[in-house]
Amino acid sequence: MRNKLSQAIFVCVTGCVLTFLSGCSTGPTPAPPAGSIATQSVVAPAPAPPPISAAPSIIRIKAGLSTPFTDSSGNTWQPDQGFSGGDTIEREADTPVANTKDPQLFRTEHYGMDSFSYNVPNGKYLAKLYFAETFDGVDGPGGRVFSFNVQGHEFKDFDVSLKAGGPRRAYVEVVPVEVMDGKFRIVFTSNVQNPEINAIEIVPQT
Repeated sequence: MRNKLSQAIFVCVTGCVLTFLSGCSTGPTPAPPAGSIATQSVVAPAPAPPPISAAPSIIRIKAGLSTPFTDSSGNTWQPDQGFSGGDTIEREADTPVANTKDPQLFRTEHYGMDSFSYNVPNGKYLAKLYFAETFDGVDGPGGRVFSFNVQGHEFKDFDVSLKAGGPRRAYVEVVPVEVMDGKFRIVFTSNVQNPEINAIEIVPQT
């Protein structure tokens, strides 16, 4: 009887010890009791990189032409647009224009206009204004004189033939400007004959 009781005690003590040891071993984390708040480390995602803004592109307007024009360098010029008032004309295909590798760029024009405007991002630009006197009624300096203002830069009594060294010669006036209200503007004023222009190029500066 005493031996059986000793065995029972031994089995009971051994079970308790094993239960205690198994409770101390590493195992799955028990679920938190109902009503308690579980905490968890949260890793914030890396911030997205700022968007890359596209640089403004060069704007090329071919005055007096109703379709796009591609020059000898492969540049595409948009058709006539942005002018207020005036009219357009295209000279004969064989009209000679010296001092340029692209005479066709100077064989169409917008004339008699009051102004030109084009929406652009604010910033600094080089405005390139293309001129050539191709009207048969003007045979030299003094035959066509007009004024224009490019973004506050005033050009008084501008004479295309005088600037170019004679009629049917290309001349490009380059004007550094700054746009602060989202619009590039040129205002023209007549003097002798009508103002005229053959092309406009607006080149962004970094």
